[in-house]
Amino acid sequence: MIPVWAWILIWTVLALALLGMLAWFAVRLFRKLMGTLGALEDLGDQVAALDLDTMPPRAAFHPAVFQDRRELSLAREQARIERVLRRAQRRDLSVSRGKLLQHTPYKPEDRPPC
Repeated sequence: MIPVWAWILIWTVLALALLGMLAWFAVRLFRKLMGTLGALEDLGDQVAALDLDTMPPRAAFHPAVFQDRRELSLAREQARIERVLRRAQRRDLSVSRGKLLQHTPYKPEDRPPC
């Protein structure tokens, strides 16, 4: 039979080992959390670079029943030109987003250690 002091010694060593292991896991988890927050900050900067709010608001609808024909044709031509410009802006924005997504600055070496 094992004496009482041996049991106390065994359980003390086991409890200290448990506390040490929990502290080591806490440090590792904290480091991973800090790395994740840094990566999220970089991602937020990339999303801010996308500039998603470039679309102007549309004008309200006005019926053209009693307006002059020349005014309507000029307004229609102006609307067509604005539509072409909006399409070009959307295309340029889409191309820049695609380039950003294809050529990310992330490298596997930048990954935080586990």
